[in-house]
Formats: sequence, structure tokens, C-alpha cells
Amino acid sequence: MDIPHISVAEVAAKRSVGENFVFLDVREHEELVIASIEGAMHIPLGDIPSQLPTLDPEKEYVIFCHHGVRSLNVAYFLKQQDFDNVKNMRGGIDAWSLEIDSNVSRY
Repeated sequence: MDIPHISVAEVAAKRSVGENFVFLDVREHEELVIASIEGAMHIPLGDIPSQLPTLDPEKEYVIFCHHGVRSLNVAYFLKQQDFDNVKNMRGGIDAWSLEIDSNVSRY
């Protein structure tokens, strides 16, 4: 099962033109306090299975975490649950801070 990756620049471009997708942050609550991206939906990795009924498998999901490992695991899990349009944001929020918005804290 192959999960497509998407760059932070591609995600920023999608957001700037108002594309309709779910920007899903799977980091822990403690990390959200340190850094966040406005408009992202937050469901910590461990809560994804219990929150699955609240997610729409017909929507596009761009998933991110700190560097991209946990989000890739969530993308695999969602694919196994018949979510066909999932992408992993390469580099996570750290890359977002470096390349898109330096106001987002790095940690």
C-alpha cells in the first residue's frame, strides 16, 4: 500500500486557493500548545481509532505531525479503513515552520 506524500509548499498552495480538504494534525495535545497551524483539525494519533466515525472517507485528508512519521502511520491506518484520498505532509510541522510560516515555533 503506497501512501502519497505532499510537500508543505503544495499544501500551502492548496490552502491559498481554498481547496476543500481536511488538514489533520495528529500530534499530542502538549505539542499543539508549542506550535500549531491555523485551521487544522486536531486528533492525536492515539485517538484516531475512536474518532473514525466522525471522519468522512469521501474527503481528501492531508495528515501531518512533527516530522512525518506518525502521520504516515495514520495515513496507512485510514487507507486500511477505506479512506482512498489520504496524503502525508512531508517534513511535518517542522518543515512548515522552515518553509512556509516562521511564526510557527520549532521544537
